Amino acid sequence: MKIVVLVKEVADTWKERKLDLETGLLDREANDRVLDEINERATEAAVSFAEAHPDTEVVVLSVGPASVPNAMRKALAMGATSGFHVLDASMVGADLTLTAEVLAKAVERIGFDLVIAGNISTDGNAGMIPAMLAERLGVAHATNLDTLVISDSEIRGERETDGGVLAITAQLPAVISISERLPDARFPGFKGIMAAKKKVVETADLAELGVDADADLPRSIMIAVSEKPARSAGVKIVDEGDAGQQLADFLVQNRLV
Repeated sequence: MKIVVLVKEVADTWKERKLDLETGLLDREANDRVLDEINERATEAAVSFAEAHPDTEVVVLSVGPASVPNAMRKALAMGATSGFHVLDASMVGADLTLTAEVLAKAVERIGFDLVIAGNISTDGNAGMIPAMLAERLGVAHATNLDTLVISDSEIRGERETDGGVLAITAQLPAVISISERLPDARFPGFKGIMAAKKKVVETADLAELGVDADADLPRSIMIAVSEKPARSAGVKIVDEGDAGQQLADFLVQNRLV
């Protein structure tokens, strides 16, 4: 079996993230860049299956700048077989439609039985790529899985909803996304870290994948960007016998009731 895991280099969530106010893009130089935590869990799911099934190949796939392989090495140290990096200047500021198209072409080039992704990234927070990718690949998809069981012919999992828990089954090939309820990722050991340095990370640009970033396809654009306003001081209510009325007036004035 061949499992492709979608991974993403993101700004460290433990530090304040900043936007470039001229371009509207994330200022990547303002923070350390790390592998998204949800992608670590996705990698853990794939590697755990591969350990029990030695004929399984795990390929981590990412689209991003030249620094991506540095973050990707963590997934390789965890036990992924190899990496695939899409590197192209046309992808700077790419929207979901272009990203999904590029990922689909990359997955087709790699070959796959199963694609595992995180349900939502910590930077874009869109959560749409897994479904869009499945649509382009023409395969089943199961998203936001809280549990996951992989077999040679299908995947099974559960997804929590407002009304209960859904049991989901999908035949392979398929695209799935997992939630933070899956097990934490392992901490790469010294042996894995050393082995990761020798693992192959293939690089391709859009031309090699057969994608025209300038094609007349739906593409979103950003028309304005502004910095988040500084947090202002709150309203302090001093109880002089009328605190209840003051609170009620505040709620009404701010349309909170």
